[in-house]
Amino acid sequence: MDHFQLKDGVLHAEDVPLTAIAEAAGTPTYIYSTATLERHVRVFREGLGDLPDPWIAFAVKANPNKAVLATLARLGLGADVVSGGELRRALAAGVPAEKIVFSGVGKTAGEMALGLKAGIGQFNLESEPEAETLSAVAQSLGMTARVSFRVNPDVDAGTHAKISTGKAENKFGVPIDRALAAYEAAAKLLGLTIQGVAVHIGSQLTDLAPSCAAFQRIGALIAELRAAGHSITHADLGGGLGVPYDPALPLPPSPADYGAMVREVTAGWDVRLIFEPGRVIVGNAGILLTRVIRVKQGVTQPFVIVDAAMNDLLRPSLYEAWHNVRAVQPNGESFTATIVGPVCETGDTFARDRPMDRVQEGDLVAFMTAGAYGATMASTYNSRGLTPEVIVSQDKWAIVRERQPIEALIAADSLPPWIEEQA
Repeated sequence: MDHFQLKDGVLHAEDVPLTAIAEAAGTPTYIYSTATLERHVRVFREGLGDLPDPWIAFAVKANPNKAVLATLARLGLGADVVSGGELRRALAAGVPAEKIVFSGVGKTAGEMALGLKAGIGQFNLESEPEAETLSAVAQSLGMTARVSFRVNPDVDAGTHAKISTGKAENKFGVPIDRALAAYEAAAKLLGLTIQGVAVHIGSQLTDLAPSCAAFQRIGALIAELRAAGHSITHADLGGGLGVPYDPALPLPPSPADYGAMVREVTAGWDVRLIFEPGRVIVGNAGILLTRVIRVKQGVTQPFVIVDAAMNDLLRPSLYEAWHNVRAVQPNGESFTATIVGPVCETGDTFARDRPMDRVQEGDLVAFMTAGAYGATMASTYNSRGLTPEVIVSQDKWAIVRERQPIEALIAADSLPPWIEEQA
């Protein structure tokens, strides 16, 4: 459920008409609903049921906007970060350092030092060499890092190949058949305290069976590690729970379904469980508002050309992702069209042969379920400034990232001396 609904014939974000935001902020613009964020956090927590003290660390990569992170921090969530930049964002938004998990395959020594100095709760190590580097950094600072190894369970998540992370050929984690040796080696390194095991098999998961299989393997590994003398107090089960994009497809498992599976599989583990939800928290909480530039008749169907483009919302071009498209002021008529942006790429296509509300030049259109992996993946391709972001709370709204002016893009470049001297 989200809080983008028609009221008096106009699509609203909570109690704010999207027409008002478009008039003041322009288009394209990302818009987030506080009420939807709050609801999704509550539903996820309720889904976990009576699990003892679960550590919920929002996956910052899904949406790193400071206002979004601050909203989630005030609701008690921690953060899962994968770069020094994300770590800084989480801290700046008020996420307590002890609630931050640092994941990612390519942490640099500088990023490790940043995490150590901040006092983060856990590093998820992805290789034996990374453990050695973190050990050296921790010793140089006279500090100790709390660590888990991310283990690759060789489980196919059944999701898009580009967001599948738990198969043997993927770059993530230590192969499960090498995990015991990795822990044995890490236990001998100074500056590290082993506290857990981590796993994450992919994103936009629509079936619980792969996660269940992966968790069962992790449970067996925890028993093996304890038998070898390692103290395992935490288990990071990752994130990846899917959200409904296409209403024609079956609904993904609910947080309640997921929680029931987790409680059954992890019974008897005697660990603190860590979760890294991202998309399931912010996906339905955001939309991309755009305006129709014109409708162009093609050979077989009309093209609806909007002012948003693949640089603003990359998912359809990158993943062939499906987003529902709604007219902000529907007139009751519909037609079938291909929706494209102005970028000079055929890949700048949001939907092909899509039945949709009939629109014309100047009409406002909303791409739904755009709160995850939308603004954060945007670029300035074709010299298009980054899209602004807006957050709504009941009848109030604010721009929380200004539209990037082209002047700022140009000013970021500089001329080398041999050209500047001739200017």
